[in-house]
Amino acid sequence: MNFKRIIACFLALLAGVVVSLASAKANFSGAWVMDKSKSEGLPPEMEQTMTVTQDGDKLTLETTLINGDQKQTIKDNYTLNGAAEDFTPRIGDGVSGKGKRTAKWDADGNGFEVSEESKFETPDGDVNTTMKRKWQLSADGKTLVIELHFNGPNGEVTSKRTFVKK
Repeated sequence: MNFKRIIACFLALLAGVVVSLASAKANFSGAWVMDKSKSEGLPPEMEQTMTVTQDGDKLTLETTLINGDQKQTIKDNYTLNGAAEDFTPRIGDGVSGKGKRTAKWDADGNGFEVSEESKFETPDGDVNTTMKRKWQLSADGKTLVIELHFNGPNGEVTSKRTFVKK
């Protein structure tokens, strides 16, 4: 009788460990540098670095974009809970707008998807844009791929940015 209880407890503990490991989500924290040789759809002079801090479902990032002589630092965050949130989108010339963003984990927990709808008021009238991002972390945690799909007044732009962890 005691042996059966010991076996049952061991199996329950083992099942709990397996479920815990299966539901573990990727950790994107760290300093990332874009590998231009493995990236697509970017201007030839563009360089990018990111610092990501993750606390559960909350990611905070600081991105530095360098394109020729121009350097721009952007701070942003994602809450990966699937709920729509208001955010303040910005475009290259400093104009800010109003937007809604939804971010959620992929089913496997190794990545997430972000969908955004933005509206900018410009002297030429309102401009509406959509952006979809897909982040995917490699199994070893050393390579991050971000696919971007932007749709705005000048049409659709796609890119794939591959980053390596510093």
